[in-house]
Amino acid sequence: MPRTASGTKPTEFKLYAPGAKKVTVAGSFNKWDAKKLAAKKDSKGNWLAKVALTPGRYEYKFVVDENWTNDPRCTSCVTNPLGSQNSVIEVK
Repeated sequence: MPRTASGTKPTEFKLYAPGAKKVTVAGSFNKWDAKKLAAKKDSKGNWLAKVALTPGRYEYKFVVDENWTNDPRCTSCVTNPLGSQNSVIEVK
């Protein structure tokens, strides 16, 4: 994806959760605020959230109907202070 004038890059978070009623994305890029980045559901059950991020490494989780969930498609995870895992995305 091309960079925008401010040096940010459009970044997508996608989760297949056809039975979910609400999905948001919380992470180090939005101070882990589970209400800030809402995903939209398509007709196939995929939830998509888009945000412009500057290059760097970010930790995140999906919040599916108020349950914190890792990204099943993510290949990189790190242990968090709560003893569970966070997904990691690298924006180049």
